[in-house]
Amino acid sequence: MENIDFSKHKTLVELGPGTGVFTHSILSKMPKDSVLFIFELHEPFYHKLKHELKHDQRAVVIHDSAENMLHHLNQAGYSCANVVLSSLPLANFNITLREQIVQEVHTCLCENGIYVQFQYSLKTKKMIQRYFEKTKITFTSRNLPPAFVYTCKKNGLA
Repeated sequence: MENIDFSKHKTLVELGPGTGVFTHSILSKMPKDSVLFIFELHEPFYHKLKHELKHDQRAVVIHDSAENMLHHLNQAGYSCANVVLSSLPLANFNITLREQIVQEVHTCLCENGIYVQFQYSLKTKKMIQRYFEKTKITFTSRNLPPAFVYTCKKNGLA
């Protein structure tokens, strides 16, 4: 999250929050006039987050797939997102689903929007670079297991 200026980016999306470790950190950095759309497909995690975040007006917890981001953004009155943060294990998905998700991320991002993808391998690197020409990849050993962080910028240098 170090590449995100939370004071400038008001519309954020989180994909695959799981138990909400990153979610709580994101919300702690967001100003009061921001919104975080949280997409969780696993029903127990969805209910856990829905309950934990019920008093935070900035958090919109959605029980749906990442492929439907634009629909939910539009339904809430937003045309695009400034930032999409994803912990989805793209390398574990079939090729079609991977492509659909990354294409939807690209479609949903505003011009100069930022896409951050957390991964444990470089298996999806070429596919992500087809949608985001400028992609910066860093490695973090602080995570167990160590992971790669893809930071992409729509129509610009990451």
